[in-house]
Amino acid sequence: QVQLVESGGGLVQAGGSLRLSCAASGRTFSSYAMGWFRQAPGKEREFVATISWSGGSTYYANSVKGRFTISRDNAKNTVYLQMNSLKPEDTAVYFCAAARVPLTTTREYDYNYWGQGTQVTVSS
Repeated sequence: QVQLVESGGGLVQAGGSLRLSCAASGRTFSSYAMGWFRQAPGKEREFVATISWSGGSTYYANSVKGRFTISRDNAKNTVYLQMNSLKPEDTAVYFCAAARVPLTTTREYDYNYWGQGTQVTVSS
């Protein structure tokens, strides 16, 4: 069982930055691929970024590529999402998730555990 708790969300102006953190419980964190997803009001949840168990492989949605960076610290059981050059369309609830697979995956059904989400609001 893995429990995930996100933090770091908030209100920021367009062009600003935020760093989200996701702290995981459990001693097997390093064996999971991790991902970030987001859900804007009235829209379906969508993939944002994923990182392999070792951190050696990452993959991003086209909408955030070049602006967001996913990373992880297995010693701290934490995954991060650094978000730069934020846009109003990035406004959403951001969720981290853990997949019991070693490599990156964009598919929601690969993810076994989900956090409760953290709100990110970008004002224009």
